[in-house]
Amino acid sequence: MVFLELLENIRKKTDKILDSQDLEPVSFSVESAKPGFGDITCNVSFLLSKQLKKSPQDISRELSDLYNFDDLPEIKNVESHPSGYLNFSIDYEKFNEIVISSSLEENYGALDIGNNEKVVVEHTSVNPNKALHVGHIRNVILGDIVSRILRKGNFNVNVLNYVDDSGLQVADIIVGFTELGFSQEPPNNEKFDHYCGDTVYVKTTEKYETDKKLEEKRHEILKQIEDSSSEISKMAQTITRRVLDEQLKTVWNLGVFYDCLNFESQIIHSKLWEKIFEKLKSDNQIKFEESGDNAGCWVIPAEGEDDKILVRSNGVATYIAKDIPYAAWKLGLVDDPFSYKIHSTQKNSQILYETNLDEISDHNDKLHLSGNKVITVIDNRQIRLQKIVSGLMAKFKEEGAYTHLGYESVTLSSDTVTSLGLSTEGESAQMSGRKGLYVNADTVLENLTKRVYDESKSRNEDLSENELNKIAKTVAVGTIRYEMIKPDLDKIITFDLKNSLRLEGDTCSYIQYSYARASRILEKAETKPNFDSGFELLSSEYEKNLVKKIAMFDVQINDSVKNLSPKVIAKYSYDLAVTFSSFYEHVKVLKSETPELLNARLCLVVSFQNTLKSSLGLLGIDAPEKM
Repeated sequence: MVFLELLENIRKKTDKILDSQDLEPVSFSVESAKPGFGDITCNVSFLLSKQLKKSPQDISRELSDLYNFDDLPEIKNVESHPSGYLNFSIDYEKFNEIVISSSLEENYGALDIGNNEKVVVEHTSVNPNKALHVGHIRNVILGDIVSRILRKGNFNVNVLNYVDDSGLQVADIIVGFTELGFSQEPPNNEKFDHYCGDTVYVKTTEKYETDKKLEEKRHEILKQIEDSSSEISKMAQTITRRVLDEQLKTVWNLGVFYDCLNFESQIIHSKLWEKIFEKLKSDNQIKFEESGDNAGCWVIPAEGEDDKILVRSNGVATYIAKDIPYAAWKLGLVDDPFSYKIHSTQKNSQILYETNLDEISDHNDKLHLSGNKVITVIDNRQIRLQKIVSGLMAKFKEEGAYTHLGYESVTLSSDTVTSLGLSTEGESAQMSGRKGLYVNADTVLENLTKRVYDESKSRNEDLSENELNKIAKTVAVGTIRYEMIKPDLDKIITFDLKNSLRLEGDTCSYIQYSYARASRILEKAETKPNFDSGFELLSSEYEKNLVKKIAMFDVQINDSVKNLSPKVIAKYSYDLAVTFSSFYEHVKVLKSETPELLNARLCLVVSFQNTLKSSLGLLGIDAPEKM
């Protein structure tokens, strides 16, 4: 820790001063200061004003005289600001060395917030009847980055992908293959998930509107899918696994990986529902309605809202009945009925397992995938259902053990829709798989990669094809990931291909370009930086601003972990790049007046690079040496 520890030390010192003055404890803040308020600021004087019946200005003047920093050499002094704040100034001659040295550590910024506690993060969960579109990617990227951030905070994270291989959308493509004569082999070597979603699914659902008998057939096929011994069920398993394997190629290309695939069909056949149903009844978490509109139904009582039907009077469980046993399994509230087998080896060489109901397993012991806490990434259309599930889970475990991490949808800008050969009459497009109005994630990645390749080639004629392709992929993947987590989760994203690749403003390209700029400085330097001494020479405001921003990495990690907020790291990465750009413009590193100053500045550039690379790594984004 660097800045976070410094803030905590000032907090402790302030608490001791209050205690020495026999003042009642108050909940004050110590945080990085805005320009003109020192380096660190504290609002304790405002919170003591009522207790002491004095103005914040008078209190801050009195308190400022009580500080001693003999045991905290990184702080130069504290001053009382006319507004009433206590403003602390950093002694950069001492602070520079601590920050730059710390930033060279392999896991710089790591915090022990989780104490290796087990956490389950479930994300993606796209029906295996189509390709992932750009709307799904927000879920995928959000879940992946939350997992990375939690690991940085020392949580033991298992990442799961729920595969709904027995629902209506799977029945729809089976109808297309069995009733409408679609071939199971796509034409022109089309990717299988694209073919199933773009052609079979869309054409089949269109046909329902004019052919009611076909829609009846849909429900017959759904029943057969749920019978694991039927030929239709076996066919559905073959088709959905082919689609799933293509979906996995997409997410792997985006740098996303899982620990286990959990198949809905196996959850249904595992009898988990029966076990949790009995547990809910015995613990009086649900009730049987004897009369009224819900007579004969088992319901979940809801305060201030209509009771939620769990099992209908005909004995058929509702949709939420699938979510409850799965949530209970993820939290370890029921015995694990699964053995596990290897599905594949992912692009990062990590083994991907899948749930299995056979006695034979590829794993000598249970994988122990359940966690003390569960984070389920699902869009905000599922808020009510997820609220019910989390409420029930809180009855068995502590409040907050099951967390729904929600987000709003992704639309495509009208320009992007037009550039991809679609039309929405000048408006942004809301994705709809059923209507065929969406853009596959593969298509977006391909288009971005080509744009970056062309731009890089025009700027760097001396680069090889291999280098150009590497840059194109790095920037394209980074762009998609950054655009998906840059906004607040409760904001709809309007994705625009052209704007996302700008080299100025809040874009991934701008951030990555700052890293490439730093690489160019180090490449042109005739000497390698020596990290033994000389950091007290970094005394300009631009150098000190960059040192301070590097030091604040742990503060941002702490914030992002505790609030499950990838945006915090995205904003920090951008702010760090902006701070470096200001340093780059005002400090001519390679023209430094003395060899000692040149060395100190080169060390600072390396420190910046290491920190930005780590920050981008939390976002799953690579830092390119050239662009």
